Amino acid sequence: MKLILAIIQPHKLEAVKEALNRVQVFRLTVVDVQGFGRQKGHSETYRGHELHTQLLRKIQLQIAVNEDFVEPTVNAIIEAGRTGPEGRIGDGKIFILPLEDCIRIRTGERGPEAI
Repeated sequence: MKLILAIIQPHKLEAVKEALNRVQVFRLTVVDVQGFGRQKGHSETYRGHELHTQLLRKIQLQIAVNEDFVEPTVNAIIEAGRTGPEGRIGDGKIFILPLEDCIRIRTGERGPEAI
């Protein structure tokens, strides 16, 4: 089992969800997050004053999958989350972590069956 953490642009969320549905990944958690990397924030004008914001709004997807679904899930996120054919700085990152155990609270099932 693996835990896939994907940081994506907020406006890409619906496209990524549709791509995940196409590869039969229907369970995910969506978290509203902020961060910065190579984008280094952005500037905007508010009431005549220029404001520089370092933290940018992003969406984090948390997806627990069995081994067979890791590559299809990652490929779906890359395909739908990339801006244009080459992508742009700020499109996001994907982290794949080992998942030691999973427990379904309702039934007490453990392991891959609980996902």
